[in-house]
Formats: sequence, structure tokens, C-alpha cells
Amino acid sequence: MDILLYLIPIALTLGLIGLAGFLWTMRNNQYDDLEGAAHRILFDDEDDGPEDPKSNTDKV
Repeated sequence: MDILLYLIPIALTLGLIGLAGFLWTMRNNQYDDLEGAAHRILFDDEDDGPEDPKSNTDKV
């Protein structure tokens, strides 16, 4: 039963740390754009074109 004197405060402390982390993410608007990443993966970036072979610095 003496172990409960350690486990209960540890559990409460970890719970408060988790709650503080969740509230921090809410204040920093981490959950505003939930669908943006899901839609962004469907479209190619325009910058990802073929590389210029003249810019290759490796000489064989």
C-alpha cells in the first residue's frame, strides 16, 4: 500500500503535463487546418520539375 503514495502523485503529475500540452496546442492553433494536409498530398508541387543536366557538377 505504500507504493500508492508514490503512484498517485506521479499519475496526477503526468496527467497535468498532458493537459498542459493539450491546452498549449489549442492556444497555438495546431488543430485549425485538419484537412489541409490531406488535400495537399494530392497535388504535385510546381517546383518539382526535371533537373537541368547542365547544372550537374559531377564530372565523370
